[in-house]
Amino acid sequence: MIEVVNLRKEFKKTVKAAGLKGSMKALFSPKTEVVTAVKDVSFHVDEGEILGFIGPNGAGKSTVIKMLTGILTPTSGSCTINGRNPVADRKSYVKEIGVVFGQRTQLWWDLPLRETYSVLKEIYEVPDDRYQTRMAFLNEVLELESFMTSPVRTLSLGQRMRADIAASLLHSPKVLFLDEPTIGLDVVVKNHIRNAIHYINTHEKTTVILTTHDLADIELLADRIVMIDKGSNVFDGSLGELKEKYGQMREMNIVTDEAEARKKLAYQKHFHLSDKDIFFTEENGVCKVRFNSAAVPVSEMAAYTLDTVKVKDISVKDADIEEIIRQLYQHKENGHDDQSL
Repeated sequence: MIEVVNLRKEFKKTVKAAGLKGSMKALFSPKTEVVTAVKDVSFHVDEGEILGFIGPNGAGKSTVIKMLTGILTPTSGSCTINGRNPVADRKSYVKEIGVVFGQRTQLWWDLPLRETYSVLKEIYEVPDDRYQTRMAFLNEVLELESFMTSPVRTLSLGQRMRADIAASLLHSPKVLFLDEPTIGLDVVVKNHIRNAIHYINTHEKTTVILTTHDLADIELLADRIVMIDKGSNVFDGSLGELKEKYGQMREMNIVTDEAEARKKLAYQKHFHLSDKDIFFTEENGVCKVRFNSAAVPVSEMAAYTLDTVKVKDISVKDADIEEIIRQLYQHKENGHDDQSL
C-alpha cells in the first residue's frame, strides 16, 4: 500500500551575520546553507495497517508526512501510495487520502459545520446517496450531531478535532494521515477519536499513519512502530519487539519498616552494576528500584531483597512504553548500536 524508499528532504536557509552590515550583505549577496530535515528514511505499510510514526520534536515526522501527502516534494528518494506518486499524480491522489494536522483545520471558519461538509462533498464529488450514508456513519462514531449547526469558530478544540477527522473521512479515503490528532484533548474526546480510528480501520480496512506524542495512542491503536530521530530511521517493528529489545528495565517496589533499607540493599555493589543499570529512591518506607534485567535477572533481585531486609510487600512491573522510548532515544544519542542497552 505505502512504499517509502530512501526519502530525503533538504532545505536551503539564508545565513545572516549580526547587525546592519550583515543584513545588507544578506540582501545583496546572500549566503545559504543546506539543512537536511529527513535523511534516507525507508519503510512500508501494508493495506489495513495502523502505523505509529513517532520521534522527538524536530525528528522530521511532519516533513515525512508532508512528502507523503504531496505538500512537499522530496529532494531524493521515492514514495508511492496505492501505486500513485503524491506529487506527479496529485489531482487523483488526493481523492484517495484523508489528512488531519492537529494544529491546523481544513474547515471553513465562519460556516456552520453542516455547510462545511456540503462544500467538501462537492469538492470530492461524493454522490448524494453515498454522502447521506457517510454522514450518518460519521455522526454515529464521532457524535457530531449536537454541534452540526454551529459555526466552526464556535467549536471547542475537542469538537473541532472530531469535526476535522470527519471531514478527512467524508470521501472514504483508502489512507488516513493523522498528525497529532489528540494533542491538547481531554480523556473523553481522546477516546472518541481513538474509537473512530479503530472502527474505520477494522470495518473499512483504512490504512492509517499516526504521528503522536501521546504514547497511549500508540499502545491502543498501532500494529507497528516506525521511529525516527534526527531525520533517520531508528526502529521499525511491533510494539512487542520494541519492548523485547529495549524494555529490559524493570521497576521493583518494596515496602519495609526497616531503617536505612537503602544502605542495606547495596544492589550496585552486590551485583556489580553500573550507574545506568540501577536507580534507587526511598520515601516513607517505600523503596523504588529501577534496574536493567539484562544485567541482573528479576529472580536474583527479588531473592537478594528478601534475604537482606524484612519485606512487608514487594511488586515488580515491566517498564512502560514511555520509559522504553526514553531509553531508546538516550541509547541512540550516546552513539550505541541496536544490539546492546
